Amino acid sequence: MKGKITQLLQEVLIELGVADLEAAVVYSEQKEHGDYATSLAFKVASQLKISPLEAAEKIKEKLLSFHDESIATVEVVKPAFVNITLTAESLLENLESIIENGIRNPSFLQGKTYLVEFTDPNPFKEFHIGHLYSNIVGESLSRIFEANGALVKRVNYQGDVGLHVAKSVWGVRQMITSLPTDEADIVTRARFLGQAYAHGATAYEESESIKSEIIEINKAIYKGIAEDDKTSEIMTLYHKGKMWSLEYFEAIYHRLMEPQNDKAFDRYYFESEAGPKGLEIVKQYLAKGIFKESEGAIIFEGEEYGLHSRVFINSLGLPTYEAKELGLALTKFEEYSPDYSIMITGNEINEYFKVLLKAISLIRPDISEKTQHISHGMVRLPTGKMSSRTGDVITAESMLHEAHQKAAEKIKEVKKLDEASAYTLGDDDEKFRLAEMIGDGAVKYALLKHGIGKDIEFNFEESISFEGNSGPYLQYTYVRTRSLLSKAEELSIKPVVLQGISLNDEERELLRLILLYPEIVADASEKLSPNSIASYLFTLSQLFNLFYQKYPILKAESESASFKVALTQGVGMTLKEGLRLLGVKTPDKM
Repeated sequence: MKGKITQLLQEVLIELGVADLEAAVVYSEQKEHGDYATSLAFKVASQLKISPLEAAEKIKEKLLSFHDESIATVEVVKPAFVNITLTAESLLENLESIIENGIRNPSFLQGKTYLVEFTDPNPFKEFHIGHLYSNIVGESLSRIFEANGALVKRVNYQGDVGLHVAKSVWGVRQMITSLPTDEADIVTRARFLGQAYAHGATAYEESESIKSEIIEINKAIYKGIAEDDKTSEIMTLYHKGKMWSLEYFEAIYHRLMEPQNDKAFDRYYFESEAGPKGLEIVKQYLAKGIFKESEGAIIFEGEEYGLHSRVFINSLGLPTYEAKELGLALTKFEEYSPDYSIMITGNEINEYFKVLLKAISLIRPDISEKTQHISHGMVRLPTGKMSSRTGDVITAESMLHEAHQKAAEKIKEVKKLDEASAYTLGDDDEKFRLAEMIGDGAVKYALLKHGIGKDIEFNFEESISFEGNSGPYLQYTYVRTRSLLSKAEELSIKPVVLQGISLNDEERELLRLILLYPEIVADASEKLSPNSIASYLFTLSQLFNLFYQKYPILKAESESASFKVALTQGVGMTLKEGLRLLGVKTPDKM
């Protein structure tokens, strides 16, 4: 509908003789301001040399002269806004279309390829809540881009070389008698690697002799990879640890992302392959003056651009994270030629990425123009800040497990819920799956309802609640729609959208919200804001639950009941699709 209103305004501009302007319209977040609004009058006034209020009146007059059946009223509001309200018929037609054809997503990204890099955990270290947050944000944005028509390639960059690996391998050698077998469960193996890393990281700081040992292990790993060594002691431990880590990560991805294929990501990049590429690029552009030598290392002098300097090749001749990232960026574009590439990380490395992106802009401006770094905030729990170096890590697995347990406790209270929205649960497996669905959904929604970039203090009690702005509340609302539709079917009440039916305030606002859904999704894509979808779904759920409490849906007169059931179906379909874009599953029973 936004596209249609925009086109009508464009025709108004032509008739007013200001066709060089581009019509701009936004949906109104408050129904008092109509369904759509435009501030176009200010620009028209400047060109026609009249007051903005006069220009607004001219826009109103021309718009009404078209006698478009979708427009009910046009109002001018000071200082010069034009508010447009749609007819009930157009809202009802939209509902009927959704019921017959499904939810309509926008398609303005059709033909575009989007490359989304996210999660990026390092093998040999545990998958912590920072990685969990990155994964949840990246998967949601990927789904939002896809909903807008883009072809999305999900990629994952992982640090399989470097001092952290050497510290872990050193730790494994010291703890070799406790080394799990390959048959041990993946969580046990992952925890062992995390403990080994913490042991090595602590020893590295406390002992100069051990520090030297770890540095030699680091060199040996680089050499072993270059020579494809799989038999020496160090490289055997290296390959085993890497394999264990990747199996552990993949299990988490499959739980969180529900991929259609065996692998959750389209491409897994590793520092061991990006490093040589980055090394080559830095040396190439050293000769062109973009990089400079300094005390045996090669650096990028960021101060020249209001940034700070970073080392790209260290004094040992090894590529640093910066050089590896440079090699990764160019490799991604060589392989996928995306129209847009984003990298999602925690905000603690914002300054680092500013330097990296500046260096890329000087080497490959075409890549720089299509690349964006998105940073999310930190997740904090009541237990405090995490540290993989000390081993005091809040892992994704432990967080999801606790959410699962608390969700299971909530399910035990299911009989306290009203009968219209609760089903009798089946066997223990069904309860387990439901608890996992509610727990995972609670975590995802709690992290996504905030704007990306803000730090979050995660509260289990608030997040796993059937009341308030939470994932379970939205899931519960969806289940309510399913229950009502099931009972309507038992009563032979079919969903029917009838033109000319009298609408109460709640019904009209629900119809309006359903109509706005595609625009919310388009807006979320343009602004990189899953939180706007979360906010929309919460508003929709609140209004539907108010509607449910206020009006007897299944006890109304037959014609009214059929419409109310159709409206319930439209709300349920919208909730299901919106939650899917947030990565939140929708149970049929609760």
